[in-house]
Amino acid sequence: MISMIAAIGQNNELGKDNKLIWHLKGDMQSFKNLTMHKKIVMGANTYRSLPQRLENREYLVLSKSIKEIPYGTLYHDFTKLLNYLKTLDEEVMVIGGSKLYEAFLPYAERLYLTEIKAESPADAYFPNFAKTNYKRRVLVKNQENGISYEIVLYEKKGELK
Repeated sequence: MISMIAAIGQNNELGKDNKLIWHLKGDMQSFKNLTMHKKIVMGANTYRSLPQRLENREYLVLSKSIKEIPYGTLYHDFTKLLNYLKTLDEEVMVIGGSKLYEAFLPYAERLYLTEIKAESPADAYFPNFAKTNYKRRVLVKNQENGISYEIVLYEKKGELK
């Protein structure tokens, strides 16, 4: 099963200058808990932006620009990666960036979104999606550093591609 995880602002802001906009302890802990012991799918910019290796997760990196990676599996073709993911009987997490979210959105059964009640300048955005096609369940409501947010699970209704 393909799932996505992201923290987004009120205007679907994801990041700026290849960095996260918000650093909320509760969101970071949720990311860790939800991705631990799973395959995580990312693009080149997300891969390069990670401050250190995320332990106990298997990297699947989709990139035409990266030639090799020290750990994980590198894919140069979206269709090959997608076909591989469809054969798996486990939850796989797409962790970014914006181009990968857009490409995988039609195939994702679950979206774990930290919806931050704030705005910020950004140059990367989560794609718009038809929220009516999903069941919405609030997992956590929290506030940190004066910023309110909810960690929400969207589960797709009906048939997947």
